[in-house]
Amino acid sequence: MSPSKGARAAGAVVALAAAVSVSACGSTGTGSGSPGDARSQSAAASGRADRSAASPTPSPTRSYPLSSSPRGIPSVRKHEAARGPGWRPASNSGVVIAKGSEGLADEGKLLAKELKIGYRGAVAARAGDVELALKSGSGSAESYTLTTSDGRVRITGPGQAGVFYGTRTLKQSIRADGVMPEGVVQDSPARPQRGLNLDIARKYYTPGWIEARMREMADLKLNQLGLHFSDDQGFRIESRTHPEIVSPQHLSRADVKKILELAEQLHITVVPEIDSPGHLGAVLRAYPSLQLRNVNGVPTKGAIDISKPAAAKLIDELDREFAQLFNGPYWNLGADEYQALVVPNPEASYPKLAKLAVQKYGPNATLKDLTTAWTNDRAAALAPYKKKVKVWNDGLFRGGVVKADPALEVQYWTGREIGARPPLEYLNEGRKVVNFNDEYLYYVLGQPNNFIYPTGKRIYEEWTPLVLRGTTPVPERYSKQIQGGLFAVWGDFPNAQTQDQVANGIRLPLAATSQKLWNPARPTLSWSAFQSLAAKVSSAG
Repeated sequence: MSPSKGARAAGAVVALAAAVSVSACGSTGTGSGSPGDARSQSAAASGRADRSAASPTPSPTRSYPLSSSPRGIPSVRKHEAARGPGWRPASNSGVVIAKGSEGLADEGKLLAKELKIGYRGAVAARAGDVELALKSGSGSAESYTLTTSDGRVRITGPGQAGVFYGTRTLKQSIRADGVMPEGVVQDSPARPQRGLNLDIARKYYTPGWIEARMREMADLKLNQLGLHFSDDQGFRIESRTHPEIVSPQHLSRADVKKILELAEQLHITVVPEIDSPGHLGAVLRAYPSLQLRNVNGVPTKGAIDISKPAAAKLIDELDREFAQLFNGPYWNLGADEYQALVVPNPEASYPKLAKLAVQKYGPNATLKDLTTAWTNDRAAALAPYKKKVKVWNDGLFRGGVVKADPALEVQYWTGREIGARPPLEYLNEGRKVVNFNDEYLYYVLGQPNNFIYPTGKRIYEEWTPLVLRGTTPVPERYSKQIQGGLFAVWGDFPNAQTQDQVANGIRLPLAATSQKLWNPARPTLSWSAFQSLAAKVSSAG
């Protein structure tokens, strides 16, 4: 549309412009427009920000380019383009909550603070406003629709999480280009589990540091924080049932409750992990009589003696205590790297365990069966808390007399361990799997065992949720079983980096992981362009 030229009848001009404006708003697109389109739209509207936000109808003598998709991380999956000035915060702008959607008050107050505009609560929207509303529909609780037209923005979704993610899109678009483009965004995640797994057992992180990472996660639409808080080096959360095992540097229950309150506000689920029957060195320092010893009486690092009833009692007491503190739906039992199983002949090295396995499960039973039964029993002890239980992939074994609980969800991290099973074995069993591929998603402090700090580039350019092990994807037919993925930080050498260095090191890999878990389409931005965008939109605040 070209601006009208002189000596035209004013009424004809207005009518023609209005007709073109209506038809243009019906134009559609897929969000594939170049970032330059959004910036040109922003430039075209500069100098009239307040006037544009306050006026629902563009000047009839002004034309606008067809809008492009809003820029953010992760990128939105669908954008219906339209012509118009878009929306930007102005002095008269406010965030309001639709009638019947008062539960969105926290999301509204946060957005208003971030955009530096007013929060007016459950009142009618006016020109220049952002309105949040719950609206029943067929989408998931994390889906949302964001509509920008007539100088205002409306974000709707069937659940609070979806509306919250819509506010993240708006916030990022304003950060990136100063404007939310005209049109309609329809968005939802490709995978239900997306997040960061943090080893706070081997390296202590302050509560403020953890909370800052959670705010970054929320902006990236990540919804799960794994906390590995027990290992050989430390037990990092206050325990009331067994205070004797707690490390000097630890999170208090008050610290944890504050973290959980923030998690609820940011729609993040915290998944606790007390790893057993291995990785229990910090616990066993207070209970040396429960440490596993081999046939020669030599203590086995981090391993509890699963033949002793007192061992099961101790771990169940801890699991039950923390299952009440962490009231989310998931629990991670760990179950990996039990050192009794990594020797050439476990039955010869640990004859007491071998004898018990045969006594309980028959002549063909082995230490693997006894270990599988331990994991099943720990899951059963948590049944009253209705947890969905996770384990690491090397804690579930091939064959055997005792079968692992079919409900156990597999966190697939490695093919490096002795006897590690390929992902297809778990998928063919019908198990749900979460991707922790150590080839791409492991940030191991000190870089031992050929681990290299990931920069994010390989994740962005190569990895997908189907790549569970190494660099080869599993067949697409298993896609529905793959629940998502988490980027993991491990503290093997805790002093190799400060917590600030860790925060800087994981920023781009976490952003790349978010992109690949939310939007299944191949990214259109180059890695350098993605880095530039991340610098604008991925910081907390």
